Amino acid sequence: MADPADAMLQVYVCYAKAGEEFLRPMKVAPGTTIGAAIEMSGVLEAYPDINLSTQPVGIYAKKKTLDTVLRERDRIEIYRPLVADPKDSRRKRAAKKEGGAQPAA
Repeated sequence: MADPADAMLQVYVCYAKAGEEFLRPMKVAPGTTIGAAIEMSGVLEAYPDINLSTQPVGIYAKKKTLDTVLRERDRIEIYRPLVADPKDSRRKRAAKKEGGAQPAA
């Protein structure tokens, strides 16, 4: 008879903040969702500022919903809000680069 532990899936839950990292390897039953794995991982207790109703989640940098069913070796990521708008940052870098360029002689 097959060992029930063999049927479990290996997944990882990760969350990062400036200077901090949470990475928890876990074994979960087939059919487990992203939301359930996050709750089981302990990350919500370690980081009470996480709000799953407003913060997106994903697997390997692809946004997913909390009811997505996990597969073997999935890495669940909880994303933080952006500190700066990427478009504004690019504009500022471009303006700085243009302002620092020397005119051709």
